[in-house]
Amino acid sequence: MINEEIDFTDPQMLRHKAEEQLKKQQKKTPQSLLDADAKKILHELQVHQIELEMQNEELHHAYETTEATLKKYTMLYDFAPIGYFILDYDGSISDLNFTGAEMLGDRRIGLLNSNFKLYIADESKLVFDDFFRKVFANILKETCEIMLGYDGCPLGTVYLEGISTGDDNKCFLSVVDVSLFKKTK
Repeated sequence: MINEEIDFTDPQMLRHKAEEQLKKQQKKTPQSLLDADAKKILHELQVHQIELEMQNEELHHAYETTEATLKKYTMLYDFAPIGYFILDYDGSISDLNFTGAEMLGDRRIGLLNSNFKLYIADESKLVFDDFFRKVFANILKETCEIMLGYDGCPLGTVYLEGISTGDDNKCFLSVVDVSLFKKTK
């Protein structure tokens, strides 16, 4: 047979010709070898199926573990009794927890991408600017105490701890309301 007669773009014709060739080859091969090959292939397929089932079970277990861990750390972050913020290099809030939003007197979604510096009382802006500069100047944890407030409306005194994440120019910031401690002194 000449290959020019076969239209390789026609899948039905190609399959028909391939089946014809397979029949010719099978006529030349003893049945015992075909049976042995079939048993070997069946065994390999069964082993592969079991391997895939085991991998699927392991993936399912890993997924459940990941989901449980995600839920745990989401709860830990979102509902922590202190404010957590992630600030960009320019002071924009890229993420925060519910306590942080409560401290700033707004909803979490409304605070995203706003500048944290807008919520600092005028008398504490220099202290915060110095703190923020130091956070990005080194990889050590920096601390300070400032007053939160805006438009002449004080929100309270807070203790800040911040550290730079390094390459991505983010600042992890924890904020603790110390207003009650100030009043009792």
